[in-house]
Amino acid sequence: PGHGRATRIVPPLDQFKALLADLERAPWLGEVGAVLSGYLGEAGQAEAVASLVAAVKARTPDAVYICDPVMGDSGGLYVPEPTAIAMRDRLMPIADIATPNRYELEWMAGAPLPDLKSVIAAALHAGPSTMLVTSAPSMMTGGTGNLLLDGSQALLAEHRLIDKPPNGLGDLTAAVYLARILSGQPAIKALQSTTAAVYEILARTAKRGGDELQLETDAPSLSHPMAMVQLRHLTHPGRDRRA
Repeated sequence: PGHGRATRIVPPLDQFKALLADLERAPWLGEVGAVLSGYLGEAGQAEAVASLVAAVKARTPDAVYICDPVMGDSGGLYVPEPTAIAMRDRLMPIADIATPNRYELEWMAGAPLPDLKSVIAAALHAGPSTMLVTSAPSMMTGGTGNLLLDGSQALLAEHRLIDKPPNGLGDLTAAVYLARILSGQPAIKALQSTTAAVYEILARTAKRGGDELQLETDAPSLSHPMAMVQLRHLTHPGRDRRA
């Protein structure tokens, strides 16, 4: 969406379903430890993704399904509404982790989310046991944050807001966070290191005047980020004390 209008290339639904069904029958399926879904070309693809997730979990019950409901940003939806509905109603309820941006969470909640309290409340009702909300309201002046909410803790990782960021930050955040979790990092460390890595790459891109994330150039920032981010422990609505 950041490069203007373009022709959407969506494979016929029967072909898409057949491709994912091939994966379900793969002899190495039991080696899969996670499934990450993102942009969908049409609503019917959600059912095929859900079937693949079920097949993976049947072989490996501890496998993680992370749903990045790529559907829109502050400019509105950039997928057809039926596709957004399919992600909300079919994939979000079965996800272990979801990574919507603030706008996407607002759309799914059907209401504006002007502050952290409302974002936390909406995230708790979204379905997945763990929610990582990007572009969350910040307690830092001139900042933005990633809000992580699970059954026991609410954490906010903040950094300075950079104007006119390139596209792809949400996709990168979902992928890096999943990698951190699969490597065995606890949620708090995974949140902090993911936020630091993505912010560092964003800052380097902005300094170069680039309009695309240069992941190969900035690969060291993915593995060993040096950027400092503010981490706050927030009051979890489901607990009587701070996480």
